[in-house]
Amino acid sequence: MIEIKGISKWYGPVQVLNNCSTTIKKGEVVVVCGPSGSGKSTLIKTVNALEPVQQGEIWVDGTAVHDPKTDLPKLRSRVGMVFQHFELFPHLSVTENLTIAQVKVLGRSPDEAHERGLKYLDRVGLMAHKDKFPGQLSGGQQQRVAIARSLSMDPIVMLFDEPTSALDPEMVGEVLDVMVGLAKEGMTMMVVTHEMGFARKVANRVIFIDVGGKILEDCSKDEFFGHPENRQPRTKDFLNKILQH
Repeated sequence: MIEIKGISKWYGPVQVLNNCSTTIKKGEVVVVCGPSGSGKSTLIKTVNALEPVQQGEIWVDGTAVHDPKTDLPKLRSRVGMVFQHFELFPHLSVTENLTIAQVKVLGRSPDEAHERGLKYLDRVGLMAHKDKFPGQLSGGQQQRVAIARSLSMDPIVMLFDEPTSALDPEMVGEVLDVMVGLAKEGMTMMVVTHEMGFARKVANRVIFIDVGGKILEDCSKDEFFGHPENRQPRTKDFLNKILQH
């Protein structure tokens, strides 16, 4: 579903991704973790070309993301993206947030968009809030609306860029519960997160990136968590720090 081949990226003289390669199969859930500033968010944003790369190739369901001729808006309409800070339109109601892209990007009728939007709002447990504005919702509720908005576009892949890091601890669980449900339904997902409990529960694979944007580990979650003796010294150090609490 996603193929990343030897991608590198620089901001001026600073290299933020260093020859990264991985493949994500249909239905796989891959968690990307690593220290702050390691390029995790940059990596996930290259998949739908929100971040262009200077070297390498990226394919999503057979579409060459790196090809200048590729219709990026069309590609992005098929790749759901959930950001750290929700990115809802504050002046639109929840229902309008769920329907606007379906109508404007996918060309659906307002009635069909409305029906699909509410279906996914119900799926994330927020039907009672359909007429509210984002500012009237908690952070966890806003993030669940953002997930419903992505799902209503019928994505082939869902990308999550630290979806819980801006939330109060009490709200993290409600968002992760929705993501666990998606994983169980077979959604292909690439998730940048520090939530190792989520990784242990639903990830098929874990990718560990270190500062400088180099992938040090790309293995099954059982290998990653269960066999620390086989991990790189840098990975062991990271795991020791985050798992001892």
